[in-house]
Amino acid sequence: MTIAPPETPVLAGGVWREREAAHDERARELTAAHRARAARGEKHPVEDFLFTYYSYKPAVLHRWHPGEGLELADAASDARAEWRWYRPGSVPGALAVDGEGFRAARGALVANVGRILRATAGRTPGFGCFGLHEWAMVYRQPEHRHPVPLRLGQDATDAVVEAHDLRCTHFDAFRFFTPDAVPRNRDVPTRETQSALEQPGCLHAGMDLYKWAVKLGPLVPGEVMLDAFELARDIRVLDMRASPYDLADWGYAPVPIETAGGKAAYVRAQRGFAERGQLLRARLIEIAGA
Repeated sequence: MTIAPPETPVLAGGVWREREAAHDERARELTAAHRARAARGEKHPVEDFLFTYYSYKPAVLHRWHPGEGLELADAASDARAEWRWYRPGSVPGALAVDGEGFRAARGALVANVGRILRATAGRTPGFGCFGLHEWAMVYRQPEHRHPVPLRLGQDATDAVVEAHDLRCTHFDAFRFFTPDAVPRNRDVPTRETQSALEQPGCLHAGMDLYKWAVKLGPLVPGEVMLDAFELARDIRVLDMRASPYDLADWGYAPVPIETAGGKAAYVRAQRGFAERGQLLRARLIEIAGA
């Protein structure tokens, strides 16, 4: 006896358009301040980071995809029909994400993303770095990445670095260490060892979930994409509050990781982000391995 495969769920036009509109409204709220600053030629040392470091324009967040496994009824006459990685659905006038085509064209990328995500998810989280990667980026360096004064001054900032073990496991943070800070780090992360060192307690690994979601493109439902962006945004705030920069004029109170109380506050927040990250990571692993 032949068992027929399950039918692909088809979302009615009113249903998926409502989801698309809700997604666009949420994306606009998340990008409005950045877009307004860009129009005025202004920059923000905390909030603009995700749009410059990852080089993804706000438009990436505004484009809603249903993800794989769902068809959109009455979408063939929509502008979506011209988007890449869409195919006709199983019913007339429907469209669906062309997951098979995307994987055929970008199989190596999908496999690499899945490999990093799975390795990170299976590793014990580390909570002993205290955000010192930002301090290592200004160690013994008069020129800094952000035009913001150091909260403790250069000498005291250097002393904080020298009083701690540096335990950065993330290559894209480590690569910005100053030359004097590099040999102080416990590991020497490289792009090649990324899947061997990434761990879910790392703030940058949590922020990178947004990057991995973008790389998986239309395979990722829009709601998951925005969840990843919101997590990255929230992590970035802690990252900079725990940094050596004085952001009081920007409305950010410091998390003074040079003190015992500051360390405890940092780790509490870090654990919360790790939990949120693991939930999103599991969803992206499911998508990458589908």
